[in-house]
Amino acid sequence: MNSHKAVEANLLEKKFGDFVAVDKISFDVNKGEIFGFLGPNGAGKSTTIRMLCGILSPTSGSGHVAGYDIIKEQENIKQNIGYMSQKFSLYEDLTVEENINFYSGIYTIPSQAKIDRKRWVIEMAGLEKLRSSRTSILSGGWKQRLALGCAIIHEPAIVFLDEPTSGVDPISRRNFWRLIKEMAGNGITVFVTTHYMDEAENCDRMALIYKGSIIAIGTSHELKTKYMKEHILEIAVPSPEEWLERMEGFGSIKEVALFGAVLHAVVEDDKKAVAYIKETLNAENITDYSVSKIQPSLEDVFVSLTESHDRMSNTNGSHKS
Repeated sequence: MNSHKAVEANLLEKKFGDFVAVDKISFDVNKGEIFGFLGPNGAGKSTTIRMLCGILSPTSGSGHVAGYDIIKEQENIKQNIGYMSQKFSLYEDLTVEENINFYSGIYTIPSQAKIDRKRWVIEMAGLEKLRSSRTSILSGGWKQRLALGCAIIHEPAIVFLDEPTSGVDPISRRNFWRLIKEMAGNGITVFVTTHYMDEAENCDRMALIYKGSIIAIGTSHELKTKYMKEHILEIAVPSPEEWLERMEGFGSIKEVALFGAVLHAVVEDDKKAVAYIKETLNAENITDYSVSKIQPSLEDVFVSLTESHDRMSNTNGSHKS
């Protein structure tokens, strides 16, 4: 294994019967970086993270985490990483402090160090006033911070976070990402899965996974330039839902999607598409509209790449259910 790499996956595959959940994916994660693993629900994110954490054995392929083989040295991996699952693995009937004590015991932290680490977790999570409260009464944001603290109480060099911000409010999400950046600033490698594309801007690099396959990998800028060959038009028009269906049939538009109150259209020739859209809207006496070329968002990139992937799969007759 490369000494500069925290995680390496080589042709990693996981099948459940005939269903291919993860389809021979390869990637690596540098030490000390925030690596995002992005994709919709059911794309294969959690299956991948469970293989890397030594929880699930791959059907084929290989990988290393923290220098340990994911097939032969699963127990060593578990002792050297932090793992926070989608569902916060906290004991609701225990207090904040009792949960921290429990996880200190699991990781066999020395007695003196336990005191210091407990203090650190409580301060990091901002739970000083709630340390004696039952975990069941905490809000989603507080539970999230406590779960993170318990996952890294043994000071691992690599932390795996599986959909850590799912189901919490926007302010809690923002605060949580501040903690992630602080960890990375201290040299910890963070591997995080999410289906929130806006969160991915916080990552140093990211991989987009769709239907078990990695369809792009790189920095945010690379994904928007290297992988995004088409142009993005933002179209503000009355009744955008109605126009969404109509514009999907426009020959100059490859894909169109609703983004809030506006439409984003993927086009190859922006000038030709703008002219066609304006001509169509003017012909129907619609004047309250605007069409402009914009910088693609990561969500635009993902929509474009997934649509392209589906077209190729259907063309090749290899679409997986």
